[in-house]
Amino acid sequence: MPTFLRTLEFLSLSVWLGSIVFLSFIVAPAAFSAASRDQAGAMVGLVLARMHWMGIAAGFLFLGARIIRFKSLGALATPVALTVIVMILLTLASQLGVSSKMAMLRNTMGSIDATPLESPLRTEFQSLHRRSVIIEISVLAAGIATLVWLVRENTL
Repeated sequence: MPTFLRTLEFLSLSVWLGSIVFLSFIVAPAAFSAASRDQAGAMVGLVLARMHWMGIAAGFLFLGARIIRFKSLGALATPVALTVIVMILLTLASQLGVSSKMAMLRNTMGSIDATPLESPLRTEFQSLHRRSVIIEISVLAAGIATLVWLVRENTL
C-alpha cells in the first residue's frame, strides 16, 4: 500500500507539472501561431482554467495520499506537503482572481488587439497577464522543488 500511495503522489505531481509545461510550451505557442491573438487568447484561457482545476484536484490527491501513507495529518507539515499547499493556493489565486479578471476585461474590450495600447483596460489586462505568467512559473518551480524533495525522501 505505501508503494501505491507514493506512486499516487508522484503521478499527481507529475501530471500537474506536465500540464503546465504542455500548456506553456506546446498549446499556447501553437494557438498563437494558428489563430488570431483574440481567438488564441480565448482558447488558452479556456485550457488554462481546465488545467488549474485539474492541478488543484491533483494537489488534493497528492495530499490525501500523503496523509494516508504517513497515517497522520502531521504529514502536511513537511516541506513537500507545504509546498504542494502553496501550489494549490497560488493556482486558486490565479484561477479565481487573475484569470477571472482577465476574462472580464477580455469581454469588456471585445477584442484585445483592437483596443488601443494606451487604453487603461489593455494596460490592466497586460499587467494581469504578467501576474498570471509569474504565478504559473512559481507553481512550476515549486512543483519541481517538491519533486526533488519527494525523490530524496527515501534516499536520506
